[in-house]
Amino acid sequence: MDETDVEQVTLALLDAATDKDAEVQEQVRKSMLTLGKQQPDRVLAMCQDYLMKHPKLVVTHRVVILQTIELIVGCRIEEISYPRIKSIISLASDEMTRSKEVIPDWQQAASNILVAVGNKHINDIMEEILSKFQPGLLPHFFVVQTLANLSDSNVYGMVPFLNAILGTMLPMLSMAKQDNMKWVFSSALCHFSDSILEYLANLDKAPDPTVRKDTFSSEIYAAFDILFNNWLQSRESKLRLTVAEAVGSMCHLMTSDKLEEQIPKLIPSILSLYKKNNEHYIISKSLCQVIDASVNMGSRVLETQLDSLLFALHQQVSAPVDYSNPPTVKNHNEVLRCFSLLANSFPDRLVIFVLQKLENSNERSRVGSLAVLRHLINSSTSTMEGKKLLILASIRQPMADHSNKVKKRVIQVISAMAHHGYLELEGGELLVRFIVQHCALHDTYQRGQRPTDPEEVTNESLRAMCDNTLHLLTTTVGRLADVLWPKLLYFLTPPQFSNATTPLCKSLIELGNKKKNNQDPSFNIDFTQEVNLPSPQTLIVRLLVNAAFPFNSRDHGAPSLLLLQTLSINLHPNTEILWEKEIPPLLSVLEESTAESLDKKHWDEKLLKLLSKILATIDDDKWVCQLAAESTRYLSTYNNALEEKSFLYRCIGVTLQQCFNKELVKKQLQEILLTARHNDAIEREGVAMGVGLCANSHLEGTLAKLDEFGKSDAFKKSPSIFNLLKERNDVEVEKVKSTLILCYGQVALNAPPEKILNRIDQDILRCISKHFNTKDLTMKLSLIQSVGLIAKAITECVKKQGYVFSRKQELINVMLDFIKAEPADSLRTPVRPLVMATCANLMPLDPALSENEGFDLLKVCVNGVFSLPPETHTPEKTKEEEILDPKQRKALYKDTLAALQELLRSVLARDPTPDGLQSVFKHIESWLSSGQDHERERAATATAHILAYYLDNLTVKNMVSFHNLGALLGRLSPRCSDPHPAVRTAAVDCIYTLLYIQLRYEGFSLDYKDEAVDSLLPLKDRLENPDHSVLYKTCSDLTKVMSKRLPQQQLSTLVFMLFEGLVDSQTNCCRASSVILNTLLKNRGGGLQELVPEMLEVLHVRLRDITEEQVRVAAGQTVLILASQHLQTVVTALVNQPLPYDSWTSEMWMALGGDPIVASQIIEMVMEKLAIMAPYVDKKESMIRGGTTKVATNQPLAMTCGLKELLLNGQTQEPAVSLFPRLFSCLTVRLGASVGVSAPKDNNTKHTASVHVAGVAADALRILLARAQLDEVMKRLDEDNAWDAMKEQNTHITGVTLLARAMSKHAGPRLPAIVECLCPSLNNIYECQRITVTAFFSELLNHHVVTELMLIDVLMNNMMERISDPCCTVRMLSVRGLGNIAVGSPEKVNKYAKELLAAMSSGMEEKDDPGKLITLEAMSGLSKVLLYLDKKNVHLLVVYIFMKIKPFLESENDEIRCASIHLMGNLSKFGSGEPVFKDQIHNVLVSLLLHLVDPNPQVVKACKYAMRVCAPVVGSEQITAMFQNHLHDDKSLHYGEFINDLTKYLIQDFPGMLNFYHISVIQFFKSNWPEVRAGAAMFIGFLLGNLPEEHLSHLNMGTITKGLVMLLQDPDPVVRVKAAEAMGRFH
Repeated sequence: MDETDVEQVTLALLDAATDKDAEVQEQVRKSMLTLGKQQPDRVLAMCQDYLMKHPKLVVTHRVVILQTIELIVGCRIEEISYPRIKSIISLASDEMTRSKEVIPDWQQAASNILVAVGNKHINDIMEEILSKFQPGLLPHFFVVQTLANLSDSNVYGMVPFLNAILGTMLPMLSMAKQDNMKWVFSSALCHFSDSILEYLANLDKAPDPTVRKDTFSSEIYAAFDILFNNWLQSRESKLRLTVAEAVGSMCHLMTSDKLEEQIPKLIPSILSLYKKNNEHYIISKSLCQVIDASVNMGSRVLETQLDSLLFALHQQVSAPVDYSNPPTVKNHNEVLRCFSLLANSFPDRLVIFVLQKLENSNERSRVGSLAVLRHLINSSTSTMEGKKLLILASIRQPMADHSNKVKKRVIQVISAMAHHGYLELEGGELLVRFIVQHCALHDTYQRGQRPTDPEEVTNESLRAMCDNTLHLLTTTVGRLADVLWPKLLYFLTPPQFSNATTPLCKSLIELGNKKKNNQDPSFNIDFTQEVNLPSPQTLIVRLLVNAAFPFNSRDHGAPSLLLLQTLSINLHPNTEILWEKEIPPLLSVLEESTAESLDKKHWDEKLLKLLSKILATIDDDKWVCQLAAESTRYLSTYNNALEEKSFLYRCIGVTLQQCFNKELVKKQLQEILLTARHNDAIEREGVAMGVGLCANSHLEGTLAKLDEFGKSDAFKKSPSIFNLLKERNDVEVEKVKSTLILCYGQVALNAPPEKILNRIDQDILRCISKHFNTKDLTMKLSLIQSVGLIAKAITECVKKQGYVFSRKQELINVMLDFIKAEPADSLRTPVRPLVMATCANLMPLDPALSENEGFDLLKVCVNGVFSLPPETHTPEKTKEEEILDPKQRKALYKDTLAALQELLRSVLARDPTPDGLQSVFKHIESWLSSGQDHERERAATATAHILAYYLDNLTVKNMVSFHNLGALLGRLSPRCSDPHPAVRTAAVDCIYTLLYIQLRYEGFSLDYKDEAVDSLLPLKDRLENPDHSVLYKTCSDLTKVMSKRLPQQQLSTLVFMLFEGLVDSQTNCCRASSVILNTLLKNRGGGLQELVPEMLEVLHVRLRDITEEQVRVAAGQTVLILASQHLQTVVTALVNQPLPYDSWTSEMWMALGGDPIVASQIIEMVMEKLAIMAPYVDKKESMIRGGTTKVATNQPLAMTCGLKELLLNGQTQEPAVSLFPRLFSCLTVRLGASVGVSAPKDNNTKHTASVHVAGVAADALRILLARAQLDEVMKRLDEDNAWDAMKEQNTHITGVTLLARAMSKHAGPRLPAIVECLCPSLNNIYECQRITVTAFFSELLNHHVVTELMLIDVLMNNMMERISDPCCTVRMLSVRGLGNIAVGSPEKVNKYAKELLAAMSSGMEEKDDPGKLITLEAMSGLSKVLLYLDKKNVHLLVVYIFMKIKPFLESENDEIRCASIHLMGNLSKFGSGEPVFKDQIHNVLVSLLLHLVDPNPQVVKACKYAMRVCAPVVGSEQITAMFQNHLHDDKSLHYGEFINDLTKYLIQDFPGMLNFYHISVIQFFKSNWPEVRAGAAMFIGFLLGNLPEEHLSHLNMGTITKGLVMLLQDPDPVVRVKAAEAMGRFH
């Protein structure tokens, strides 16, 4: 390759080095580097030349070239000739120092070259640099900088020169006046010092091991003197910092006496820099080096600087550390290093200083001091050993700090202290307390809130830190075990530590189990010795109450139970075996539960049972009495946790049950009643439960105590009460009375049944009935509850002995008065639910209520509950009452409805007969059709409950008829379709139950299962889906079951009830009524003939109002009956409905399809009309614009719409199949005439009706295919989106083609009849219909099925005729059809050879062909046909066709390019063996290769195909194999590799054609497509890269170089990248 070519290319690359596109720049550099690596000397010479010739080059450009030189030198230093090295050194040196001004990028790039060369040729470099580093002259900035960098990159090469350099440099320092020069000298001195220290540290590897530190001391000191005394005071902060850094590094090289002499001045100067600079890391680093050097040489003066040092360092360590900013973190660590260095030399001074600083209450100062303290405890262990007690005493002050940031540091210090043995010392327990205290912190933020200050330490994070610390101390610091066990137990009982229970228990369990397993005697706790610990009794109570609320205080339930098990024998020796058995099952329950899912009532009972078992197992009255006494004393600690306190009352009750000391029992009861906080409802309830439980063993004593308390001063509003109730003078007497009333109720419930009955009237009711007339809400609620409990107690006793409760009615009336007094429009208090629950408890007791009493009871309760506003309704706030929160309100509503159901059941239980049922149902009935969802839901749910209860308790004694079945079904069945899901579900339950009740009355046994009735239950799931069709089906199924089981005499009742249902307040239920009616009439209508006309009439009247689908369906059924008698009239009426049809009309049409005979008659009528009526008329668009629009004619459009709806009915399958060919053809032609046609204007409504004319025809056709069960055709069309295509003018032909294709593939046998029906339309006057049919036929020829069905001649003749159609589109389609024969019936191709070739040739020359569509079709068609034509038919035409095609290869039109390439491939078989053809292939090969990266994927595919089939003709085995292996449609092609390999074979097999090839490629440098231009550049690049020297003569390198240089300036960056890449191969 000619020198000049490489040079031209390198030159072009050098020119392009600052291309505006980053990727091009990158590639240019790569190529320059590639060329440079191949021919370093030559390329370096070019770069040098370029710089020499362009002294005015912009800096950025120079920089790129210098960087390239640096890269080439860096990787090829060994191969570059020495003279070249010398000239590069002088070039770089010159570039670096040419400008006296400092121009960083440029001069730095030059400097980097010198450093790169210096790694090998240090002596030459030094010779050059030192020539510019002359004594007495201030050197260039970058000369000094280069020396500094060289000392870094080549330590061993540079250090031997440093003495001389320092000698020369020292006088220069005083000449430096500019800050930047001072900076570069300081920086260099810093680098030099570091290099010397590294050299000295690795003398074993150094070239000259005799170098010693004192070799440099005097020069370094002299430099130090200037830097320190003159420059450190500079105003420029950057300079000050660099000087400081240099001074730090230089200290290590100074002699001891000089350093000692300087320390008093040096340290204060460095410290003063902190104030002047913001970046402190460099200062701290320098300071650290100074301290390190001073300590190493044993300085005596350092101590004099200690105070100021500590003061400054403390200020630094107190600065906040920003972990996202590395310099602040580095600074913090350097400062801590300074403290460590000082601590080793002055331990006492340092500790005293830090501890004094701790006393300062400033947050930052404290945080800093604590950081130092922690660092010293961890790093200077030996130094700190003797100071532990001092530190322990001093840490107390920061422990009292309120700041969480300080606390966080304190905890870190405590953790360090724990690991180093501080906590065992006296005062260590305070640190443990501190950690526990912070484990108990409450959250700073509510859920979902976030701190605004990112630095903030929240309570949550502090608490988590303490939890972890406690866990670590327990598990990793073994010697702490005896500090923590058992002392941590102390923290379990005070309420302020309650939030720490979980971590405390976990630690205690860990410690206890370890000691237990190691049989460590210290596991046993002597509670008499450990005075600070809570007693075993208190611990048991505390842990049990924790367990009762397992998910409070961070889930403390499970840990509390586990701790009980761990402590067992320590609490009482008898408990171990019991707990091992009882506690694990409780833990399993907790594991499987969440706070929401745990059944709290059941759980409490389990724990109280456990307590009872514990007491029985301990079996020690004195111990049990102590437990009762301590528990009572412990009550006050729960004053802020009333739920827990309430549970503790119950524990006390259980404990008192097991106490035999009656005096103690009375004393505890007295204390409970006196100290209770009666103002709180939860506490009143708790007290009552506790007292009630106690009464189980001590009935007499308890009643006596209650009686005594009732008469005590507590109830007299006199001053003595104040003393009794200890400062609770705000307690209202009513609240104390309420407690007492509740106690009586609980006593009745819990007392032994055999003892209680005779005490109820005289002792219990006597004491509470005197309060019945109260107005106080609290007392009311207590009375209601209490009466309920008494009723429950009596019910339990009555099971064993008869009893008439004479005061029953009186109590019920009192209760009802309470309800009546409640406000009707809101639910604020639990009065209603409590009253109803109480009445339900009273109902079973004798005597029974009279009819009127029963009626009143139900009326008051049902209406009082059902009329309440919905649960989500927020009532207005009144003055005296608090508004309930949503959760409380929800619970209150739930309780109220449950209580009502309980009451209804108890009423029904007294009279379980149809009449009894009716007497309850009549109160609910009217609510079922309320307009309010919530009222209907309540009524339906209540009905479902009472019916279920009725069925469960039904005993049929004699053959009674269930006479209200029809009425009940009539009311309830429409509700199965209620809009409210809950009502629907309840209604199905009701019907299910009613039918089973009927079956029982009919005499079927209890366990009889009726299949039909059971099929109702699965319907409930379907009802959850609000879809109308689902509801329809469900109602229908339901009715079938009802009609099957309904006695005939109840049918008419049901029908009339359903008529009422048609005007229900809920439209859904009207729907259901109509469906149920229809189904019922279908199944049982025989007996109700006379109702039919009346029913139709009613429907007719209602239809205007009914818009619901299911009711429409019912009407449709009726219309069908009419139509079977008056077809013409019904059809005419429907056709004249306004378009577009409303959903009702559509439904009517669809219903007509329900009868195949009717449907068949209608279809015949419509086809006849469509054939003779004009499909559209041309209307002028407007007077002004001119032009016409096609507007559809009304009747045919209406009929098409009707036909579409009719076919939607599944019943039309039979007529659709029998009339299929005619109907298919009719609709296809109709579709052709509808495309691009607009709907007619509706005169009444001024706007265009929204009917998509073609859409309607397409939909009708689609539905027809479905009806004819051509599922495969449908599936295919849907996948291809053919329907959308058919409807629109611009895609209609594609759509019809897809239709014909699908029919050919999946409905072949139907084609002959269809073709016969379609042929007449080819001569139709409507062009649009000709297009549709030609498109359909054209595609049929694509499939062999037409030959099998002997349709080929008919179709071919039709196509030939259409070739001369006046319509351009029809001609194009006929050419397409003729080409398709090659695909569909290749064996017929030669039969029609002459006609085909003539048609295609004329097609390729078509003049009236605006979009070249006919040309395209002709080429594609010819491509297909050629595959099957005999050689004799084509032989003479090959070259002629080839010549015709060639111009199309570079056509702008993608499809034409594609078709011409394809055709070329297909011609190949006719030319094999013809030298003239081989030449033609080589002629276009380059074009094909380059179009492999064509922007159009189809063109790429065509190229791959053409090259594969032409491969054998090329004349090279390797290329043939390559084309056939790599050019597969589905495989992606790595174009670069492919062209690379191909060029190798071209060079090898066709060296003579290289000239032709490269000239062809170069022509593509001007291609329209950037992808092709880029491909051409690649092609040339690889050709050059692979070309052996001897073939170079074949190429015109000048043209190539010129071409590439031009491409390097191409507007498209991709092209520029490839051009640059190709240039990289010029070597």
